[in-house]
Parts: sequence; C-alpha cells; structure tokens
Amino acid sequence: MDTYSLMREIADSWGLLAMVTFFLIVILMLFRPGANKMHKDASQIPFHNDEQPLADRESKEQPLEK
Repeated sequence: MDTYSLMREIADSWGLLAMVTFFLIVILMLFRPGANKMHKDASQIPFHNDEQPLADRESKEQPLEK
C-alpha cells in the first residue's frame, strides 16, 4: 500500500471522527450552564466605552414629534 492510499484511509475514517468529536466538544462548551455569564459579558463589549448605560440614554431621549 502506498503512502497516499494509507493517508487517505486514515483521513476518511479517523479524520471524520476527529472533526465530529471536535464539533461536539465546541457545542458542549458553548451551551454549558456556566457559560451564560461569559456570553452576556462578551455581548456587552461594544458598549464598554459608552459614557452612559443604554437604559439611561433611552429614558432621556424625547420622542419625535410629527
């Protein structure tokens, strides 16, 4: 058996298994119960440099008059 055929067989079987395992580990890490705080913190990164919190700005804005 030449090297190409051997590498192709390994990639077809073990490579697929490795990619599926990696995918499942990533999904489990994203949806674990303790990750909620981390995701909320990451979602607020664009607003870290704001002077006022968004809730304060919305309450001070005046509605548009027609």
